[in-house]
Amino acid sequence: MSPIDSALLLALYLIAFAAVHSLMASLPFKRRAAKILGSRIDPWYPAIFSASAFVMVLPLVYLVYLFPGKILYVVPSPWRWTMVAGQILAGLLSVRAFVDAPHRFRVSLQLAGPRAAGAEALEPQGVYRWIRDPFLLSGVLIIWLTPFMTTNILVLYAAVTVYLYLGSLHWERRLLAQFGDEYRSYQKRVPRAVPWRGRAPAGEG
Repeated sequence: MSPIDSALLLALYLIAFAAVHSLMASLPFKRRAAKILGSRIDPWYPAIFSASAFVMVLPLVYLVYLFPGKILYVVPSPWRWTMVAGQILAGLLSVRAFVDAPHRFRVSLQLAGPRAAGAEALEPQGVYRWIRDPFLLSGVLIIWLTPFMTTNILVLYAAVTVYLYLGSLHWERRLLAQFGDEYRSYQKRVPRAVPWRGRAPAGEG
């Protein structure tokens, strides 16, 4: 397979993955899932969503393994290990983001809206006092701190970066549906992914 064909194949698969992943993340799709799962939507849907994403990523990883493309650079030691350490820290940031805001992932509250019974206050904690989307920051750091680069990986990473940003915009639409004006106020005070404003007061929505 030629370099252009392999890059095109990767791009097409990534587009297909993004389409399915975005569909499953959308509120209309979650409403349909809620009709099927009922009260089990919160424990089951996030698990199904994550598992399906993992399964769909595996062929993409295999395609990159089969068709890596031309090597553009390999970072030598000790800088290589510095970059790997940065990737590990970015991964830990993602874990911390899950811990700091478990209510962000409750599908029932996303569907119910800010004025529904049982709706929770925003109350940003931990990393969310610095940035609104730590998953965007950690994702970008993890991929671009890879200590080597090939042509096809470059194409893939560029596309993934765009998708991560678009996904962040999509995610915030769901948070606006969940928290309403409280989240709009939060958006004005806390940056999306670069903590240039410093830490916001604890629990301030």
